[in-house]
Amino acid sequence: MTRARQDRLLGILVRDGEWATAATLADALGVTPRSVRSYVMALNARVAPGTAVESGPHGYRAGAEAAAALRTAGDPGTPRDRLHTLVRALLDSSDGIDVFETADELYVSPATLDADLARVRGLLGGTELTLERSASRARLLGTEGAQRRLLSRLAHDEMDAGSFDLSALRRTLGEGSVGAQAFGPFKTELVERLGTMGWFVNEFGIGDVVMHIAIAADRVSRDRPLDAVAAPVDERPEQAEVAAVIAELAERHLGVRLGVGDLRHLAVLVLTRVVAPGAAQADSAREHTRGQLEPEVEQAVREVVAQAAAEFLVDIVHEDFLLRLALHVQNLRLRAREQAWSRNPLTRSLKSTYPMIFEVAVFIANGLHQRLDIPLLDDEIAYIAMHVGGRLERSRRADQLLTATIVCPGYYELHELLRSSVDRSLGQAIEVVGVETRVDPDWDSIDTDLVLTTIDPAVPGERIVRIQPFLTDTDIERVQAAASRIRRSRRLARLRGELERYFEPSGFVRGLDPALGEEGVIRLLGERLVAQGVIDDDYVERTIQREQLSSTAFTDALAVPHALGMTASRTAIAIGIAEPSIPWGDGRVQVVALVAFSETDREAFQTVFEQFVEVFSERESVQRIVRRATAFPAFLDELVAVIDG
Repeated sequence: MTRARQDRLLGILVRDGEWATAATLADALGVTPRSVRSYVMALNARVAPGTAVESGPHGYRAGAEAAAALRTAGDPGTPRDRLHTLVRALLDSSDGIDVFETADELYVSPATLDADLARVRGLLGGTELTLERSASRARLLGTEGAQRRLLSRLAHDEMDAGSFDLSALRRTLGEGSVGAQAFGPFKTELVERLGTMGWFVNEFGIGDVVMHIAIAADRVSRDRPLDAVAAPVDERPEQAEVAAVIAELAERHLGVRLGVGDLRHLAVLVLTRVVAPGAAQADSAREHTRGQLEPEVEQAVREVVAQAAAEFLVDIVHEDFLLRLALHVQNLRLRAREQAWSRNPLTRSLKSTYPMIFEVAVFIANGLHQRLDIPLLDDEIAYIAMHVGGRLERSRRADQLLTATIVCPGYYELHELLRSSVDRSLGQAIEVVGVETRVDPDWDSIDTDLVLTTIDPAVPGERIVRIQPFLTDTDIERVQAAASRIRRSRRLARLRGELERYFEPSGFVRGLDPALGEEGVIRLLGERLVAQGVIDDDYVERTIQREQLSSTAFTDALAVPHALGMTASRTAIAIGIAEPSIPWGDGRVQVVALVAFSETDREAFQTVFEQFVEVFSERESVQRIVRRATAFPAFLDELVAVIDG
């Protein structure tokens, strides 16, 4: 556990790239500041002193060798590494292992190894594997496919945030595994060959598929192939072509000849996880995609997306989006049959940066689960969120434009050249709607969001940006910064107005008990809103069900539990403060905001989710609010102060 917390501490510092105090990190990890200091010492011991984590007056931040420290295998005698060594030994021997001999090899007592075997049993949940113990021998029982899924789980456990890490894969399979040094060239050529076949390659998924190929090669080299089965009736025609490529590359790069069972399985993974119709199919991409879809899948996607668009007031009902999402869902259905899930290294950042988009994805995933019986996993929901985000980005781009007036006294075509430069360099951020060529314009009558002027204004203002007649890179940066400030101030101004209206004073609870767990906290806050007639007991139960679909811990400090469906009598928010932090999902939080949405406040959903989560994504702001929010009035004062900057 200590090693895992060290890695989590370093992961937080690497991800944020900022200074963090010991108290802040202690809250995130659920430990004391003293423990944080000891973790920092241990992390720096992995590499050159002071290079994994830097210390200073502002606390700690990731050092130059932080990434290297994360990849360090560490002491093979630690419980985690010993556990992985033990699992590999069990997987490599069909006859099992001798407990006493293995204990001697690992330099631990038989009692310690017995404890490790108990931890192995804990890893086997959902793997269709069992651990059998007979006298001094222990062995794993289960299919080859189940054993490979266990190896995959170990490899993911070794990797940071689900991203592909070749050194972690070697630690899982053993440094002497087949082709351990050759997977870089293998991956490169596989991507190139798939491209020549007319496919776009999903780089988020290719690393995971390469990991499965590595596992297959290693197991085949140990005479553990997958049994060949009859080809399914719905086998895709491209499958044989992809299988032939994998067979050729495996033999040339890895020196392993894969059998029919392995090639069929790996070809399915490639076709359902890492490729999409590419440029070679562009002329008829829509019809090509529709021709591949099962009618049941396409119909389910159309129905669920229409419901999501109405529920969240988002513009996502577009034909190209529907077809691409339907193809993704069909591939997800095939992956579910293989129990070969796709990892997504962007899951955590998508959840914290785009909570509203992720919420729409959860709604869609839940609807597809009900119609198609597709399991719900956060990584798979994140891929749906990427589809949704791409569609919304196209829809919202025009809405995000700020209007601007250029003030440039006329001299030949100078103002025309300047307007052309502004349109070319800043056209995605602002829209020029007027040009003033007078040397003495009526400044008060200019009502656009921004004023870009080549002369000094009568009175400086936040929306007025001084630029040169011939636009420079510095001018562009200043205009972009001003545009960002205006957008943020408007967002937060809307948030302040709405939050003051929605907070329920009687729903404020300070000192959440960690022993309550997620469900207990939801019930505690829910009772406050039920007592005010905002929601009923059914809403509380549906909030618990929503939490089980995917954790609502959208940042390292904030969870926003809520129900699917806006059935509250009015929109209201109950707040719980935890000091120290409490476990929630895979992490820990300090603020829990139970939100009950009303049908009449659908538009508030986006504001509350996106801007509220944005405020609580800033570590210093969270600490300020948590420390000073001793009662509801103080909480609201601190929140407003943070919003106002």
